[in-house]
Amino acid sequence: MLNIKNLIDDEKCYDTIRQIRWPNGMKCAHCSSKQVAKRGKDDKQKFRQRYHCNDCKKDFDDLTNTIFASHHQPLKIWILCLYFMGLNLSNHQIAKELDLNKDDVQNMTSRLRDGVEARREPSRLSGEVECDEVYVVAGHKGNPGAVKKKEGKVDVTD
Repeated sequence: MLNIKNLIDDEKCYDTIRQIRWPNGMKCAHCSSKQVAKRGKDDKQKFRQRYHCNDCKKDFDDLTNTIFASHHQPLKIWILCLYFMGLNLSNHQIAKELDLNKDDVQNMTSRLRDGVEARREPSRLSGEVECDEVYVVAGHKGNPGAVKKKEGKVDVTD
């Protein structure tokens, strides 16, 4: 059986993150200074670059201050999760495909959705805008008496 996790290259994921995050050159994740020096690779994720800012003296890495930071899943798992979300797979299906705990997938998809929403440009309506009313029947939740059969009435669904 083919495991999709084996088709994704960790190094390319990190290279892509760097290109998207710093298209005009490396900057400190804390103070935006360009006075940054590489400081080796991460011990657990060998393609995750560490840095040191010479201005604010803080350390950071490729994922500092991103939605991927502070989570134990590798970057390629985050990328695959985002891809599966784009295919409109449920959290249950994503957990099954990636062989993850459903609670981890719930956490990841929530963080990814929040991150996408935070970067989305606000919508602006212009010109002529038309709105129609919509009536949605929400059911009888919280009012069980409303669904009881009334005496003398015949239920046609039986």
